[in-house]
Formats: sequence, C-alpha cells, structure tokens
Amino acid sequence: MVTFVDRVTLHLRAGKGGNGCVSVRREKFKPLAGPDGGNGGHGGDIVLVADPQVTTLLSYHHSPHRNAGNGGFGMGDNRSGAAGESLDLPVPVGTVVKDPDGETLVDLIEPGMRFIVAPGGLGGLGNAALASPKRKAPGFALLGTPGWEGDVLLELKTVADVALVGYPSAGKSSLIAAISAARPKIADYPFTTLHPNLGVVQAGDVRFTVADVPGLIEGASEGRGLGLEFLRHVERCTALVHVLDCATLEPGRDPLSDLDVILAELAAYPVPEGQVPLLDRPQLVALNKVDVPEAKDLADLVRPDLEARGFRVFEISTVSHEGLRQLTFALGDVVARHRADEAVKPAPERIVIRPKGSEQEFSVRVEGGTYGDIFRIVGEKPLRWVQQTDFQNDEAVGYLADRLNKLGVEDELFRAGATPGATVVIGEGDGVVFDWDPSLSSTAELITAPRGTDARLDASGRRTTSERRERYHERMDAKADARAQLEAERLAGAEWNEEDGS
Repeated sequence: MVTFVDRVTLHLRAGKGGNGCVSVRREKFKPLAGPDGGNGGHGGDIVLVADPQVTTLLSYHHSPHRNAGNGGFGMGDNRSGAAGESLDLPVPVGTVVKDPDGETLVDLIEPGMRFIVAPGGLGGLGNAALASPKRKAPGFALLGTPGWEGDVLLELKTVADVALVGYPSAGKSSLIAAISAARPKIADYPFTTLHPNLGVVQAGDVRFTVADVPGLIEGASEGRGLGLEFLRHVERCTALVHVLDCATLEPGRDPLSDLDVILAELAAYPVPEGQVPLLDRPQLVALNKVDVPEAKDLADLVRPDLEARGFRVFEISTVSHEGLRQLTFALGDVVARHRADEAVKPAPERIVIRPKGSEQEFSVRVEGGTYGDIFRIVGEKPLRWVQQTDFQNDEAVGYLADRLNKLGVEDELFRAGATPGATVVIGEGDGVVFDWDPSLSSTAELITAPRGTDARLDASGRRTTSERRERYHERMDAKADARAQLEAERLAGAEWNEEDGS
C-alpha cells in the first residue's frame, strides 16, 4: 500500500463566473424606472497552501481531480450573485509547482505561502452596470467567463538541514532511528527505504532535521535504481553525511570506492539555478557498523585516507551508539554556523507584482484557408469579451463590436488587408468565427424615443381611450366619404341615362 507520494499531477477546474442579469425596475406611474440587473458572482479560485502539518501528496494521488465553486447569477433589484467558494489545497512545505511543459510556476518553501494556481472566472456585469448616457436601459448583460482549467505537476523536495546519503543497506535508516524519534522501516535487504524519512535531532541548544534519503547506486543521476526519484530530496539540505558500510560482504566494495561512486553521482546531479552545488556543501563521513571487529579494523585503516581528502570522519555504531553524540554535535555546529550566516545576509527583496496593461493587447494573424485568408485575432481582452457576449442578443453583439472597435481591432484588420465580409476568428483553435462587417454598431444608439420611454419595454399593444376614439372617428369619416362617393356615382349615372333616353 502506498504511504508516501512526492510527485503527482493535479487536474484542476476553477469556478465559472455567474451571468449578469437583465432587469428593469417597475414602479407605479414609472413605466421606465431604470435598469436594476445585478452582476454575476466571480468563480472560486483554487489555491495551494504550504502547510507544515502535511508531509506527503498522498491524498492528491488518490483524488487528483479538484473543482472550485461556480459564481451565482445576478438578480433584479441590483442583487449581485454570490461568489463561488474557493478551494484551498494544503501541500507539504518544499512543494514545487510546474506546468505540463515542466516550467516552474512557484516554489512553496515557506510555511503559509499561498499560490493561486487556478484563478476563477469573472462574473458578468448586469445591465445596471452597463448603463450609460447613450445606453440608458441596456437590453443585455454580460455572461460569466469560465475559470482556468488544466493540469499542474506537484513535486515535493524534502526540506531538511542534513541529508544522509550512501549505498543501500549502509545503515542510514538505523542511524536516523538512533539519533531521533523517527521509526523508519529497517531490514537486511537493499532498498528497504522507499521514501525519505525525516527526524528531529537535539544537539545541545541546536535542533535540526535529518533526512534519510533512499540508497543510491552507480548511475543514480541517470535514473538507475531509485535515482532521480529521490536525489532531488537532497537539494535543500545544508550538509551531507556520507554513511559508509564498513561491514559489507559484497565483493569489490569498500568504504573508499563507495564514497567515490556517491560523490560522482552527486556531482552529476544538476541543482536549480541559484543553489549551491551538492559537493560544495559541508560534508561529513560516518563509518558505520564499527561494533563488528572486522569493520572496526577497516574503519581504522581507511580513516587516514578520508581525513587526508579533507573530510571529518566519525566512527559510529547504531547498535552500541558509539560515536553518535560526537556526530550529532558536529552536525549541530555546522547547522548553527549556516543559520548564523543566513541571518546576517540581507533579506531578499520582496517581489511586488503590479498589474499593468501590455503595450499590445492583441495581435492579428493572417492564415491561409481553403476559401481564402482567415484573420485570427489573438489576445486576452478580445477572447474574454467574446466569452462574455450572448450571441443570441443583437444588442450584445453590437456592444462587442463597439468594444473591439475602441480597442483598435478594426484598424488593425484594415492594415492586415481585411475587407468587409472577410472571415475573422477570435481566439486560438476553432475560436469564434464570424464575417467581419466594419459598419456594425450597437442597436442601442439606433433607438429613438421620447425621454422617459423605451419602445423595447412596451410589451403591451393595448390602445388608450383617446387612440380608440380617434380611430373610431377616422372609420366614421371614411364611411361617410365612401357613402358620399357612392351617392355621387349614382347621381352621375342617373343623369347619363336621362340624356341617353332623350
């Protein structure tokens, strides 16, 4: 059964923004009291939070699909829709967030750090917010935009002060169990440790964390064994402890050759830009299993060679606890000096991101098609405006045309060689396709009506009393005219008969 996961792909979908409302306030003696449609609520965000209480990505391994709440629809009487519920996802401290292409988005190295990985959609404006001196009672509202949807990769890199590295079965798990309260799995076969174990060590006044990294073998930096799966857990450590097995029975192995292999793999592993290379960090050597007589003799033999290479060497036994106190206090001194050096360094400048409009908010790309050129408009604003438009409403389509015109899209289309009737696509892929008509305008400006009235709101065709009276008199006058015309024709016919008879 899986108990530790340090890499997982999340499938996220942020909340969709709610649609705006089209409404007109109705009051007695006020047939047009003004628009009062409320705005839609914004969709919920998905936020990653660095939580010190979380140590694994196991929960996201079992349920990688996560959704945030949608925003509510706007309502009449200027009532805005409820905002969608945001979703906070706690992750271990040291989690690196990457996009599907492997680009790092953020490194959550501090407890409490928050990162909006999937922003929610924007709520649509109601017709009350769209009213203007030229458009007193808009007959449309904006739709909510969809939230961000996609995949992100979470990769955990253990945050510890000291890392224990070495060959499988060198005694790293036994060492961390002897110097801390950690209880890792311990057995007499290779690759017993399948995931990093953390332990807290108290050495005098210094408290630090130790990570037991799964065993490394030759070719680990190229992916052999557990290789790259766990070498990344060494990246954040201040110091390295090479645990060498002095009681190994494998032919061709000895502490010096094991150390050379491990050093070669650490040197071949690339660390992120700005971090100290692994071999440039403080390194100590622990000659383990000296409780075995043959191992003690071998440790005494190789110790001068290791010290001649510049390493501080400690002969230890996790069974008899020999040399463990000296090792932990030496590690405490290294960690304390590192923390003191970090404390005097100036604090990194806080990055403040201030939104500002880009110089070019869109671009027009000419693409060849089967039936002629296609003019594709690419940009954040045009795409968002298209998503907010209700294409079943002619006034909303006219409003979109006005917005694109003010942004300069029509001028850019002219410069690109577009002619009326040309095929224009907004957005990548299939996008929104329409025939370009540069003369299209909002129908709101074409509506003429006396002040305080609006023909679109006259839903009833019932006539007033004066209109019925006027219509009645018109019919009576028409009937009288018809009778007079018939009488005149009759008299004219009688006179013609008299003349013919004579």
